[in-house]
Amino acid sequence: MEGWLLRMLKAAHSFGRELDWTFYTTLSRPGRFDDEARGLGATVINTPFELGARLKFFQHLRQTLRSGDYDVLHCHHDIVSAVYLLASAGLPIPRKIVHTHNGDLHVPTDSKLKAAMLREPLRRLCLRLADRIVGISHYTLETFLRGAAPRAPRDLVLYYGIDTSPYHEPPPTSAPLLGSLGLPLDARILLFVSRLVSYKNPLYVVDIIAELASAQPAVCAIFVGAGPLAEEIQTHAQSRGVENRVRVLGWRDDTVAIMQLSDLLVFPRTETDEPDAGREGLGLVVVEAQAAALPALLSYGIPGDAIVISDLCDVLPLKAGAKEWALRALEILARPRKDVSIALRLIEESRFSLHAGFQALMQLHQS
Repeated sequence: MEGWLLRMLKAAHSFGRELDWTFYTTLSRPGRFDDEARGLGATVINTPFELGARLKFFQHLRQTLRSGDYDVLHCHHDIVSAVYLLASAGLPIPRKIVHTHNGDLHVPTDSKLKAAMLREPLRRLCLRLADRIVGISHYTLETFLRGAAPRAPRDLVLYYGIDTSPYHEPPPTSAPLLGSLGLPLDARILLFVSRLVSYKNPLYVVDIIAELASAQPAVCAIFVGAGPLAEEIQTHAQSRGVENRVRVLGWRDDTVAIMQLSDLLVFPRTETDEPDAGREGLGLVVVEAQAAALPALLSYGIPGDAIVISDLCDVLPLKAGAKEWALRALEILARPRKDVSIALRLIEESRFSLHAGFQALMQLHQS
């Protein structure tokens, strides 16, 4: 989400639009994008009191809102946005937005009882105090509304706009990357890009590689991302006898280049609708893969909104099992690669273009 906001700020500059944006962060320490945002003219306020210091956080936020003369309060913390809306109560801010970026209703507490008790009151406060409820997909909006019919103009979907300029760069040669990772030059790459957490299901990719081991000796898996399962991926690969085929890279700045060199994106997101870890909110990486003409094999945990080019995206249920996923992967790997220029044009003409995303955001703020 932070990357998207920075992308919109950059888009404003490239489109000649002057924005007076203030980012109020819920962390007291500086963030990765703070300096870049300030360089683009934004104000960044790192709260001196984090959410755990409830009263002091609330008071500081309210004082900031009172003194800022803001036209829009755009909250990005799903149902926890209710706290920010309460802090703005009675202040003359014309537009108050709750923007839900996740397919669940997570409450940041270690207590399951407290989360269960707070979840519905926080959601209802958002519905009462915000004049716009925005989802990044139809699924996220429906989850937030708990199945209620969307009410126009309050409830709407706003898609992320992606910057496709890196996709116009000539793709790199594969030898340097594969060589640096100790992979054979004829390797066929299955790519996973996301946080390495249980509900993203990265271990399932290891199982797919294990099923492919005999039929496709050159198939390997690259994991781009970080999280608590990083070491377990390696351990699981070792237990399945495919540790030489698996590489965990952490977060990278050259993900587009890695996509261009890969053969298949695999995203077996869990498919259950749990309060704290539902399905994927959107799956922006799926959109980005399509811009690179990279085929994708997805679970039903990925919303259909992310699929722009249907012949690049295959969907299988997780219950089909890793063996069936491996067979489908083999089938996809045997297909000719889609023309990159055609795929890129289709994404740039879609609802996910940078221009479309920026215009939708400006309309949301100004209408």
